[in-house]
Amino acid sequence: MDLRFSVHARDGTTHARAGILHTAHGDIETPAFMAVATQATVKALTPEDLESVGMQLLIANTYHLALRPGAEVVAELGGLHPFMNWKHALMTDSGGFQVFSLGAAIRDGVGKIADIFPEEDAGEQRSEEAEGKSESPNHPITQSPKGIPLCKIDDDGVTFKSHLDGSIIRLDPERSIQIQHQLGADFILAFDECTSPLDSYEYTRTALARTHRWAERCLAQHAKTRRDYQSLFGIVQGGAYRDLREESARVIGGLPFAGLAIGGSLGKSKSEMHAILDWTIPLLPDEKPRHLLGIGELPDIVEGVARGIDLFDCAAPTRWARNGGLIVSRAIAENPEQRLNIKNSRFAADRAPIDPTCDCYTCQNFSRAYLHHLHRAKELLYYRLASLHNLRFMARFMRDVRAAIIEGKFSELYGATRTTKLSV
Repeated sequence: MDLRFSVHARDGTTHARAGILHTAHGDIETPAFMAVATQATVKALTPEDLESVGMQLLIANTYHLALRPGAEVVAELGGLHPFMNWKHALMTDSGGFQVFSLGAAIRDGVGKIADIFPEEDAGEQRSEEAEGKSESPNHPITQSPKGIPLCKIDDDGVTFKSHLDGSIIRLDPERSIQIQHQLGADFILAFDECTSPLDSYEYTRTALARTHRWAERCLAQHAKTRRDYQSLFGIVQGGAYRDLREESARVIGGLPFAGLAIGGSLGKSKSEMHAILDWTIPLLPDEKPRHLLGIGELPDIVEGVARGIDLFDCAAPTRWARNGGLIVSRAIAENPEQRLNIKNSRFAADRAPIDPTCDCYTCQNFSRAYLHHLHRAKELLYYRLASLHNLRFMARFMRDVRAAIIEGKFSELYGATRTTKLSV
């Protein structure tokens, strides 16, 4: 079956909307957050765990699965759904982000503060960059040691040097789509060039034209080899340049994609990200789902929803969990991002659950003191319990946001009245 998207409710003050994505692997109630399953797994969690916390959709990584175990292997085993025993909807990215993380990010020593995807443990910075790790575009750019890029871009595609063994892998629009068809996800993404926040206007304009040409090639390949249930999303690029973002929104929005994603550098501050969304979203077709790539902090999700975003993905909630950052309700949070640091010694004898309002398995059965102990002892159980909690919190948060839109209380409950009223 082809993807079908219907909007069931809209907020009267902002452009927040609640809808349903109908897929061959179940319906997805939007707005929705998807966990990152880079290598066909969300770290430390089973498919049953993910179901129990309410995840409706996961995103896996084309580049990494092409390297290991190989798209052909996954295809022979029936595709990602049976391979990872996930019965619900899946998305795969295109490998376009690795064009940045293995290219300009290494060349320029560009790093950022909060990570996007895919998930890798802290303390493995170079490995994480090679694994496609990105960081939040909502914070100032930071510099890290420069190195030799592991990919080379040309007008036809990108040649990568594997971070695993140095072997050569070539991705172009056709090959990216073929791999994603073999992996068998419900939603796949067009192959694009994700540019650096340090790239000039001139280079960003050149890369954007290339991305637009690649988008048409992706559509042509998709028509040839897609599985019946697979839908292709286009990606709007253009960096932090208004005219380029608007041009890309018109071009990508005018092509016959099933949905639209907004990717690439989203500026150097939250206000810049908001401006980019304000420029872009009014030019996208209202009837198609919109995905904001790599965003997962709660305030950013609220701002995205208020501007009409339907889908979000980010590895940050599970990475925060592994590193001691546990998401809690606003009443007990230690910062605007609504996290407490379980490593803090003040939790060593704390009998309370992580969050008394949470219904997750961890909060129903274990204390902060126990989580503090597990983390200090580096026990593997900690990673599972913490990740369960953070993903359950994300699912509950999205459920509550959706309910607020349907009930006409989104602006009242989430303080979104300041959001620019977009013209459509």
